[in-house]
Amino acid sequence: MSRRKLVVCGAGAAGAVVAAWALSADDRLGSWYKSTTVAAKSERRKRPLPSRTDQIKNLQAGHTYDVLIIGGGATGAGCALDATTRGLRTALVEADDFASGTSSRSTKLIHGGVRYLQKAIMQLDYEQYKMVKEALHERANMLEVAPHLTRPLPILLPVYKWWQVPYYWFGIKMYDLVAGDRNLKSSYYLSKKNTLELFPMLKSDNLCGGIVYYDGQQDDARMNLAIALTAARHGATITNHVSVVKLHKTDGKLSGARVRDELTGKEWDVKAKSIINATGPFTDSIRKMDDQTIKDICCPSSGVHIVLPGYYSPEHMGLLDPATSDGRVIFFLPWLKGTIAGTTDMPCQVTHNPKPTEDEILFILTEVKNYLNPDVEVRRGDVLSAWSGIRPLVSDPNKPDTQSLARNHIVHVSPSGLVTIAGGKWTTYRAMAAEAVDAAIESCNLKPLYKECQTDGFLIEGAHGWTPTMYIRLVQDFGLEMEVAQHLAKSYGDRAFAVAKMAAMTGKRWPIIGKKIHPEFPYIDAEIRYGVREYACTAVDMIARRLRLAFLNVQAAAEALPAVIEIMAEELKWNEAERQKQTKIAADFLANEMGQMVNRASRDKIPINLNKEEIQTYIKRFQIIDKDRKGFVSINDIRRSLKSMGVKPSDDEISAILSEIDVTYHGQLEIQDYLQNYGEDVTGEQLHEILREIDTNMNGQVELDEYLQMMSAIKSGHVAYSRFARMAELEEEHHEKETLKKKITVERSGGGL
Repeated sequence: MSRRKLVVCGAGAAGAVVAAWALSADDRLGSWYKSTTVAAKSERRKRPLPSRTDQIKNLQAGHTYDVLIIGGGATGAGCALDATTRGLRTALVEADDFASGTSSRSTKLIHGGVRYLQKAIMQLDYEQYKMVKEALHERANMLEVAPHLTRPLPILLPVYKWWQVPYYWFGIKMYDLVAGDRNLKSSYYLSKKNTLELFPMLKSDNLCGGIVYYDGQQDDARMNLAIALTAARHGATITNHVSVVKLHKTDGKLSGARVRDELTGKEWDVKAKSIINATGPFTDSIRKMDDQTIKDICCPSSGVHIVLPGYYSPEHMGLLDPATSDGRVIFFLPWLKGTIAGTTDMPCQVTHNPKPTEDEILFILTEVKNYLNPDVEVRRGDVLSAWSGIRPLVSDPNKPDTQSLARNHIVHVSPSGLVTIAGGKWTTYRAMAAEAVDAAIESCNLKPLYKECQTDGFLIEGAHGWTPTMYIRLVQDFGLEMEVAQHLAKSYGDRAFAVAKMAAMTGKRWPIIGKKIHPEFPYIDAEIRYGVREYACTAVDMIARRLRLAFLNVQAAAEALPAVIEIMAEELKWNEAERQKQTKIAADFLANEMGQMVNRASRDKIPINLNKEEIQTYIKRFQIIDKDRKGFVSINDIRRSLKSMGVKPSDDEISAILSEIDVTYHGQLEIQDYLQNYGEDVTGEQLHEILREIDTNMNGQVELDEYLQMMSAIKSGHVAYSRFARMAELEEEHHEKETLKKKITVERSGGGL
């Protein structure tokens, strides 16, 4: 309370202090930096968000920054917000996009660490206890400062042995006790009957009951972005797609860096009094720019998550399995209408493009099967998306023995003044940032306006005017569909009104505005336009982090990609060559990093396990479409088949079918050749999509063996659903009806004679 009183009472004098401080700076450029006065932590900052072009110009202007932060993940963005709210002239550069690394690939939990508390109690480890205590404080803070992006989530711990009931109950109650007045809600015990009522998918055999406790959940990438945008609103210069290529030193101390705009290739120097290395898994690469002789401290570990359909879990309750086959906790959590399951823990190489593997996906599916009842068939084809995040586990360079990994984060200051913040977890990003900025102030003798951290309780972008019922105003004022309005309110908070103002008319009676970019998700056209203003520069920035579509359903992301690129091209003035480049990069991202290729490979490698009757049925369906008995189905056959059934699907509907298979878009040019001489009842894009679903060799046509492979994959569960297969089934039904009609007509005609 004393800090807040000081801020309020000193608000009148703060402006004069800031002006005198800025004008006395050693580079005499006080006019370029407008420091925040932190007048109130709940005040909505009215400063317009500078464009990326303006941010680049600021970075190129030759100013000397107090702090240059390398890395735009959760910790880096937290450092930027911490430093700028203390009155330090702050810059942040990120080589890719905000949250493009580990910070967008988490379990989405905001938690104190139940397992850490267990170790603290069992091993009487005070350090573990302090770590949990800090994390629980930060958990409460995140729920307070970003209520639109976070929510309390009850998590069920099923108990299958009676002796575990008091054991788990005591441990969870201690978790509540350590949280103290920052506890979310009290934990409680459930009988077997009540447990199954709340989580009906759960395996009931030998179930004794369940313990329910509360942690938080967030949209991690949008939280990361909101923190960075808040820093920008308060005066920080933040730029994505700008990498550091060299560190500069003067008299043995760091004095700046050489940076490169990855979008244009242009390089320039940025002067800074202190530099903070917040690059997560890439910590050592920056440390070696400072000193080539140092030893690596990062021990990267791959954590894979998968997304399953929402029916795998209740909408408002998660599940924790504390006893997996490899001893690691598995979480099973509802998230944005889907279900996240994970995670694995495997040593890996540091890479910008981590990929999930089939073994890791199958491990998670196997563990999931262990605690779901037999009625819930866990199918490989239900994996909608899969991704790998690299955990930057570190050994502490401040200690002589660096063999063991630090259980918490570490802050290290090199002889030249490079401040490295590494390790830790998402939940404690703010505390980590505060320590890093403290170290920079002390080691480089900086003169902040506020010496103490200002971000505890500091509302972030979108939180100021948000209320749980704000979405109703969006529906009433703009004519948005309710699901879309709820999504906008939860993703953008009080900035949702600015998004809604950019939405296009639908041309329908209802909803009035808000064209969806994919029929199964609430994302609308305006979000793409607004996302460009939130520094989205590439199609991947948009589908993965401004919208979460790539993480929720990789196939839907591929289907929405053309619409996304169309709007981004309009906003960013892309030419045709740039459109094709963005399409290729985004398709590769979905194929490799979001699990589309591994999903397809899993389907294609299974043997055809159809019996004789099934094969005959599918051959019959295939031949009905392949009327000319060519041995393959071309785009023209599909067009003719749809016309015969009187089907006139939209571009998006057929666009969805082809993209299920042709993840690299290689079949497009050949297919276009097929389309030149045909009418417009069913568009070329529509037919293109149907064919791509099943054309595994990308030759613009579907062979019989490809069709049988698809049907076998559906039978085995490696593919959950195929629109091409459904089309063939409907065509067979239509063909039989038409045959029957002709037969009746002939019989009646013959009888009349």
